[in-house]
Amino acid sequence: MPSGFVESLYVFVLAGFIGFEVIRRVSPLLHTPLMSLTNALDAIVVVAAIVIAGRQETRLSTLLGAIAVAASFSNMVGGFLITDRMLRMFKTSRPKKS
Repeated sequence: MPSGFVESLYVFVLAGFIGFEVIRRVSPLLHTPLMSLTNALDAIVVVAAIVIAGRQETRLSTLLGAIAVAASFSNMVGGFLITDRMLRMFKTSRPKKS
């Protein structure tokens, strides 16, 4: 294993733990704006994954890039659906005037 892989894996795991702790402590009132921000970041991740998969340096990088495209795209679509549902919950249902 290359030495850069171990450092990258360490940073990935550390970022995962930090991200989990940050998200867990967010107030419920901030979830909708936070979801909108993460959806925008997911769109950037999709583009980066497409670039990685398109380089076709090795079969492994192409496979991992394709998996990253599928995972981030499904996460992005799910986030938009959840955000839309949350925003619909805050709309008031007023009776229409005749």
